[in-house]
Amino acid sequence: IEVSSRYWEDEENININAYFLIKEGNNFINETVSFILVKDFLITIRYRELKTFSETVKRVLSNPRFYENGYYVLTAIFEIRIDSDADTLEFITKEINKLSRIVFTGIDITEQLLESISYYEDYNMTIRENLTDKQRLISSLLKSYKVPKDLREELRIMIKDINSLIDYTNFNFDRLDYLQNTFLGLINIEQNKVMKIFTLMSVIFLPPTLIAAIYGMNFKYMPELEWKYGYLFAVILMVLSAILPLFIFKKKGWL
Repeated sequence: IEVSSRYWEDEENININAYFLIKEGNNFINETVSFILVKDFLITIRYRELKTFSETVKRVLSNPRFYENGYYVLTAIFEIRIDSDADTLEFITKEINKLSRIVFTGIDITEQLLESISYYEDYNMTIRENLTDKQRLISSLLKSYKVPKDLREELRIMIKDINSLIDYTNFNFDRLDYLQNTFLGLINIEQNKVMKIFTLMSVIFLPPTLIAAIYGMNFKYMPELEWKYGYLFAVILMVLSAILPLFIFKKKGWL
């Protein structure tokens, strides 16, 4: 998205379209809020009640002399929103820690775990987009001659805070990718164990099956067919042929 579509300025006005992170059901989306700075006044256009604005109103009413015009109010809104984004990132980090404990303890490793990892990846991406949007808007605002000089340093500090939070989203992405790769690795290990068992069982039962097939051919000239202990001999031979591979596998540590 070009900056011009989110921020534009003329001789009298500054127009800003900023993302605000909101929860909608189980999902998080970026809601666009419009700000219009006209001389010393701030006009906001939003389509739902947002906690950031009610907190800003409380802050302004508690110390009205610190908010001389709309630029100071806008700065307060961004400051409160950035603090809220930081709290959201902290929540995501705690949830990732929970997922990490599940993965490495091997308890309840199901498809739902992979869905949770994917969910927090999307959540983390949404907040990253939100932070990047604020970073670009505040940077554009800093270039404006209309912004009071005593607010410029505060805006620069905000950009530094945002940069730190963006770095933290990168850290969360790395952790989620690691957990996803670990999860898939554990699934592969479990699948290999199952395949190993089936392979060993096939090898163990192959010799007895072969012996049974030989003595089941019923040819006329088979000396064992007339032998009194022929059946017992065949059964013992089948058992021994199954035990021998089992003994070899156990000795080599394959079982």
